[in-house]
Amino acid sequence: MSALCCCAVRAGLDCLSNDDAGSCASAGRNFLDFILTPFITLKELQIFSTTMVKMAMETVDVEVISPTEEAPNEDTSGFQAKYFIKEVLGRGASSVVKRCVEKTTGKEFAVKIVDLTTERTTEADAKEIYNGTKNEIAILRMLAGHPNIVELHEVFESAAFIFLVFELCRKGELFDFLNRVVCLSEKKTRVIMRQLRDVVAFMHSRNVVHRDLKLENILLDDQLNIKVTDFGFAAIIPPGSDDCFTDLCGTPGYLAPEVLKISMYQEQSSYGKPVDLWACGVIMYTLLAGYPPFWHRRQMMMLRMIMEGQYSFAAPEWDDVGQCTKDLIRRMLSVDPQKRITAEDALEHGFFQISTLVRLELSPKQRLKRTIMTVRCMIRIKNLAVTKPQYAIPLSQVVRNPYRYRALRKVIDAGAFKIYGHWVQRNEDESQQSRAIMFQNSVKSELKLRVIPPK
Repeated sequence: MSALCCCAVRAGLDCLSNDDAGSCASAGRNFLDFILTPFITLKELQIFSTTMVKMAMETVDVEVISPTEEAPNEDTSGFQAKYFIKEVLGRGASSVVKRCVEKTTGKEFAVKIVDLTTERTTEADAKEIYNGTKNEIAILRMLAGHPNIVELHEVFESAAFIFLVFELCRKGELFDFLNRVVCLSEKKTRVIMRQLRDVVAFMHSRNVVHRDLKLENILLDDQLNIKVTDFGFAAIIPPGSDDCFTDLCGTPGYLAPEVLKISMYQEQSSYGKPVDLWACGVIMYTLLAGYPPFWHRRQMMMLRMIMEGQYSFAAPEWDDVGQCTKDLIRRMLSVDPQKRITAEDALEHGFFQISTLVRLELSPKQRLKRTIMTVRCMIRIKNLAVTKPQYAIPLSQVVRNPYRYRALRKVIDAGAFKIYGHWVQRNEDESQQSRAIMFQNSVKSELKLRVIPPK
């Protein structure tokens, strides 16, 4: 029986190698008749399928490509001769980012492969992608040398692809890091925002506006230092001009009001550098609270909230945040770009000068007060082992509003992100949820009517 299987498979493969479609169809019918014969046993069927696969691999030379990999391009201008291409790190609308290894040194890099072919896009779109990539390369070389801007190692160009080799940031995006920790303290937020402020000041000093600052475009290195990346929407302001942009670009949740208004009102003036400070305010708010300041299930309502500057610090997450921190967020999220704080002025804000706020000279009354507080603190610490806890949270209050207390709130948020973290990965698909929905824990109106009040 196995010999008959081999003969049938060999005959079928001979037909498959032939260009005659009729003979191929006939071979397929013969295979089907053989499999469906009532005299075949299970063991013979297994032998048949195994033999068919082996002969197919021997006869037909087909290269199997993983869904996450792409067929290599023949003309890569020397990129594949210098680097080994590894796994996929991320994808974009017209590009894919992969890890690569330099053959001579063994160093690891990240390569952004930009597709210039017209298989998935039109010729006009491919030309626009090419010009945008060239503009990104020019801006990255202009900003080279800053420790918090991703380093462009080298560029390879072919007829179908452009290869941008960047330094590899192993910790990934700040967005993914925030998903793991839910939110950051003021101290950690200050470190990140100081580095981001330095990047924005550095770009603006060279008349460069990023126009797409967001958590996904900020990478983290091994020491958790930020690396700003993705300068696809970045543009250069001509000398002597402050506001010269009139196009709508960026990510909806991070768009400044003047960017939205310019697409709705003809008399709206152009925008410029302040849009980056608005995005910094959104990032800072999200780092501290865990959710963005402007979010709604309906995108049109969210855009209206942005244009009107509707956000608040009323949630329990903001009870432990200082007024100095909130003031900086208010000044960055000012609807009027003329009143919005600049990158240079932000460095002088008290949020970044927190270590210099301690007074070196104290009055006698202030010294006495601090001495008394220190003595009382030492006595309480000494008697802590024998004193009865006086700050225990009553169980009734925990059941009624557990989100009110910071310790419980962090446990609840961490558990929610463990279970529902896949909701907030990315908004590539409209069906995916924003991370803000994780914090929409209010009772729905139709359910409030059914709540039975406690006796």
